[in-house]
Amino acid sequence: MLVNPGDNVLLDSPTYSGTLAAVKPLGCNLIGVPTDQYGIVPQALKDILSRWRPEDVIIPEMKSPKILYTVPNGGNPTGASLTIERKIEIYIAQEYDLIIVEDDPYYFLQFNKPWTPSFLSMDVDGRVIRADSMSKILSSGLRIGYLSGPKPLIDRIVLHMQASTLHTSAFTQVMILQLLQKWGIDGFLEHIESVIQFYRAQREAMLASANKWLTGLAEWHSPTAGMFLWIKIHGVPDTHQMIMLKAISKEVLLVPGSAFNIDSSQPSSYVRASFSLSTPEQIDQGLERLASLIIEERK
Repeated sequence: MLVNPGDNVLLDSPTYSGTLAAVKPLGCNLIGVPTDQYGIVPQALKDILSRWRPEDVIIPEMKSPKILYTVPNGGNPTGASLTIERKIEIYIAQEYDLIIVEDDPYYFLQFNKPWTPSFLSMDVDGRVIRADSMSKILSSGLRIGYLSGPKPLIDRIVLHMQASTLHTSAFTQVMILQLLQKWGIDGFLEHIESVIQFYRAQREAMLASANKWLTGLAEWHSPTAGMFLWIKIHGVPDTHQMIMLKAISKEVLLVPGSAFNIDSSQPSSYVRASFSLSTPEQIDQGLERLASLIIEERK
C-alpha cells in the first residue's frame, strides 16, 4: 500500500526474512539500518537519513525514505529490544516524514516489567502503523494478527486485504473473541504471565546450555523478549554451509544469519536459535552438537 517501485525503505539490519520476501518483489530500494543488542542504533539512522534533504523530491531516486520497518521487541532474528530512550530518538526523526511500521508480535513476551511503551503510544501525528499477533501468545496455528494506526491508513489496508486475502478466517476470529470475552482483561493478563514464565524458563535453559557448550566458540546477548538467541560463531565467517549441510544432517535445526540479510548472498557469521518448542534437554543436546560442528568447521 505504501511503497512504489524505486522508493527507499528502511529496515532493521538484519531483519525478519518473511518481511524481505514480501517487500523485495515491490521493486523498492531496501536500506538496512545497523542494530545492536538494543535494536536500531539511533545515530546510525540519523547518519543514513542525513544523506537526503526533505526537499529533494525532483528525482525519484533522491526521495528520502518513506518507511521505517522495525521489530522493536525480541526482534527476529536478533532477539534485540529497543529501549524507551531509543524509541523516542527514532520517533522524533519527523523532519523526514517517515511512517513507522511497528511489527511487534513479541510485545507480550517481554520478560521484564514495566514493558517498554510502543511507538504507537507515543504517536502524536499519525505516522505509526502497529502490527500485533495472537500467534505467539495463544496458538501459532491461529495465524491471527491485528493492526492499529491512523484511520485513513487502516481504511486503505482494509481495501488492500479485500483484494488479497479477501477475508481473514471468521472461524479463528470467533474462537479468539469467545476466549477473550470469557477471560476478560484480568484473565488475559494472567494467561500472558504464564506464557512469559514459560519463555523465560526456555531462555534460561538455552543460555545455560550456551554457556556450557559454546563459551570460547561463540558470543551472544541475553534477549529481554521473544524466543530467539542470535549467536555469532567465532572463526566461521559464513555459517550457511555449516548449517544447511552439516547441522541439518545431525538434526540440529538453526537458521544461518545470511537468511536475514537484505542481500542473502552476503556472508554472515551468525546463526539464529529458537527456544520456543524444544525441551531443555533437546536444547542442551542441540548446542552440544553445534559446538562439535563449530570445532570441526574451524579445523
